[in-house]
Amino acid sequence: MTKSLYFSAIALFAVGITFSCSQTKTTQSQTSNTDFKLGNKQVTVYTTAQNTDHRLTQTETLQFKDFGQPLETQVCVFVDPAKTFQTMVGIGGAITDATAETVAKMPKEKQQEILKAYYDPTAGIGYTLARTTIHSSDFATGSYTYIEENDKELKTFSVRHDEQFRIPFIKQAIAAAGGKLTTYASPWSPPAFMKDTKTMLRGGKLLPEYRQPWADYFVKFVNAYEKAGIPIWGLTVQNEPMAKQTWESCIFTAEEERDFIKNFLGPTLYKNGMKDKKLIAWDHNRDLIYQRASTVLNDPEAAKYVWGIGYHWYETWTGSDMLFDNLRKVKETFPETNLIFTEGCIEKFDFNRINDWSLGERYGYSMVNDFNAGTVAWTDWNMVLDEKGGPNHVGNFCFAPIHADTRNGKVYYTNSYYYLGHFSKFVKPGAKRIISSSNRDALQTTAFLNPDGKVAVVVLNTTDKKLPYKLWINGKAADATSLPHSIATLVL
Repeated sequence: MTKSLYFSAIALFAVGITFSCSQTKTTQSQTSNTDFKLGNKQVTVYTTAQNTDHRLTQTETLQFKDFGQPLETQVCVFVDPAKTFQTMVGIGGAITDATAETVAKMPKEKQQEILKAYYDPTAGIGYTLARTTIHSSDFATGSYTYIEENDKELKTFSVRHDEQFRIPFIKQAIAAAGGKLTTYASPWSPPAFMKDTKTMLRGGKLLPEYRQPWADYFVKFVNAYEKAGIPIWGLTVQNEPMAKQTWESCIFTAEEERDFIKNFLGPTLYKNGMKDKKLIAWDHNRDLIYQRASTVLNDPEAAKYVWGIGYHWYETWTGSDMLFDNLRKVKETFPETNLIFTEGCIEKFDFNRINDWSLGERYGYSMVNDFNAGTVAWTDWNMVLDEKGGPNHVGNFCFAPIHADTRNGKVYYTNSYYYLGHFSKFVKPGAKRIISSSNRDALQTTAFLNPDGKVAVVVLNTTDKKLPYKLWINGKAADATSLPHSIATLVL
């Protein structure tokens, strides 16, 4: 899908189903103290569907009618605006070195097109959240740090490397997002000399004598980025702390991460006036999330520093499905701790698959279920990659929602971009999830009450069937249709 088709399909505005509901202050279920009345409000449906031209396209306008009790034979999506749950922080993607470098190679008008496509709330999909890296990850042209090797006192600390591509791009993104972009950062590995393996690659561990200098490194990063005009909202302790990768990686057991947080990183952030920074533990897959969360959060001295538990979706490498129930267990056990999806992408890039519909469906499946499990923020991995699925200095080429062909200046929009947009365009920071329940497993759904009183209902269909259904609210129903392999956002 090229950008010209994108503009014809997405000349939309961010709207939702209007309710008169009070705002709540916790992540637990709350009951509205005001009456909800549908009145004569209409439902407008925006759809992205396989084998059609629909890409966030307005496709239907529905009317509510008195309906009452549905029969078991009638397919329904039931929305209950009287119950609210977690409060949303934002939805967005990662600004890596690879993303910034790829965009910089494109013609100026294409650079602006990409920024508008992601961050403009009307002509684009309105991203409000960003993740970036603390020095290099695999998605860079090479490994690097912000200090000279063996500089134990961090005297040579400088983010000069990032000033060429990444910092300018993040600042452009902030401007494109209207002046505010919630940004957090993650390290892939400490500098080589701080590790027992003396390399940033292939796992290894942080040496005990470098725990304090490594904690100080986080502070210096925050100060440097904020001096450059990029506010840092949060930090994760370590990207994928149980993965020995061929690229930058570092192993922390649950106990080691707990102790690093409570004895070094947490106190160091507080001592340096960074108590407001949101500290995120784990930052790895859903499979081990409960074991990690319980180990860290059952220690009050560590838990007091932790805002949230981050997670990825790559547990599927074992042959498992995505383990959403593990998220629910964390949320049930630690209701005051936030869940944040910190990374996901489709691996093993193949340009011949750029129009593969399953790319977007994986996003839709994950997002519906992650939000229903209590997640407050959702971050895609690289926002933009090149025609090879990189750059990546160890050949770990992957898909992104947008690919920029640096050879000819063309921009390609995978359907992942549109699936993401069905959430990010209509679900605003401060929105609260409400109940949306389907009586058929072929229709998956979630819904949100926005701060301005508007609501977005998302309905996902990953089957080959066209499914008529009724959107049911308080005894009234509107007739809708879910197309095969589609995602729809229903708004008033």
